[in-house]
Amino acid sequence: MLEINVSGQKRSAIGKKAAKEVRKEGLIPCNIYGIEKDEKNLPVATSFTIPFSELRKVVYTPNVYVVNINLDGTEKKAVIKELQFHPVSDALLHVDFLEINEEKPVTVGIPVKLVGHAAGVRNGGRLALSIRQIKVTAPYTRIPEILEIDVTALEIGKSIKVGELSFEGLEFATSKEVVVCSVQMTRQARAAAVAAAK
Repeated sequence: MLEINVSGQKRSAIGKKAAKEVRKEGLIPCNIYGIEKDEKNLPVATSFTIPFSELRKVVYTPNVYVVNINLDGTEKKAVIKELQFHPVSDALLHVDFLEINEEKPVTVGIPVKLVGHAAGVRNGGRLALSIRQIKVTAPYTRIPEILEIDVTALEIGKSIKVGELSFEGLEFATSKEVVVCSVQMTRQARAAAVAAAK
């Protein structure tokens, strides 16, 4: 996985009012859910802020990053767990991170890249990508930057489902029945097939 470095500062004041104030300063309220657990066996959360200018490169990208967070001099590795945006302005309001290590499996969505020239496209069909990411579970060191899927043998009217894929060391969290891509018949191909049948 790609890695990126950001710097944050712990915050003691939490709540809506405090969050509003830090946003005015160009900072985004964040939580990181740690590897340590509390007495209820829930991950211990640490509240902090990161400048929006630093978060922009992590949030507004199709890539999935391991985020190296320097928190007041302490280094933590994490992935984004959840993003909250304003319902009207679409401004970034809050980020939840999940702390990771080399042993603990983590579930993240990895971008899909179709490779090869589908047989169905050569015969006049149109290749359609149905999902842009597939969720996988594995220790972060085993997770690739992208999932390359070979579509060379894909014929018109055929599709590739998640359950047909296999990548070493990865477990799929996306349902096996989800269609990743398909080759659909175009009007031109349909007309050519009708003409050939006459």
